[in-house]
Parts: sequence; C-alpha cells; structure tokens
Amino acid sequence: MWPVVRALFVAVLVISIAALGVAAVVGGNWVVWLRGAAVAAASVWLVALTGQAARGKRAAYVRIRFVSIAAPIGIVLILLAPDSGYPMWMKAEQGVVGVLVAAVALIVNRRAMRAAYPKGGKLR
Repeated sequence: MWPVVRALFVAVLVISIAALGVAAVVGGNWVVWLRGAAVAAASVWLVALTGQAARGKRAAYVRIRFVSIAAPIGIVLILLAPDSGYPMWMKAEQGVVGVLVAAVALIVNRRAMRAAYPKGGKLR
C-alpha cells in the first residue's frame, strides 16, 4: 500500500506547486503564498516519511497517521471559514488536497496496516 500512499502525497505536491504557479499568475495575498508553500513543503516531507514507513519505521507511520487525520480537518475549517483570505480557486485546490490526504488516512488506518506497526513490538 505504500506506493499508493506515496503517489497520493506526490499528487498533493504537484497540485500545491501548481497552486503556487496560479498565485504567481493571478496574484495572491500572503495567506495564499504561505499556505501554498507550507503544503508543498509538507508534501515533500510526507513523501520522505512514506519511504521511511515502507522500510518499517513506526515513527514515520505514526506521523503519517496523525497528519492524514489532522490535515483534512484543518482543510474543512478553511473551506467553511467565511473570510479566511483564501480565494475560491485556492479553496477548491485545498478541497482536492483534503480528499487526497483523507484517502491516505483510510489506507493507513486499516486494521492490517496498524497491525504491521505494533506499539513497542517487532514489526511484522
């Protein structure tokens, strides 16, 4: 399943870089630039974590689980905020990112995946 998770995080990275490109063309306020850069940087980090988790590192797996649950919640808050400073095109981009990261959450929180990374035990 790790190749699928990696592909989802790479897709988030590509979409985030594209959003920065849109911001450069149409103009974006500091909120757009900050969010776009943060999501792109986080995506690079998550791709690296995916490789570590695939090699059996529980800490990387736990971080991916946490981010994949927390990020979509944060994105929903951005989408629902009436005056968040994000233009509609960026809210749409963040909605797509949220769906991709939620898909990761569904994958990494499956029983079989959790069982492969037991607390304090040997990896299976």
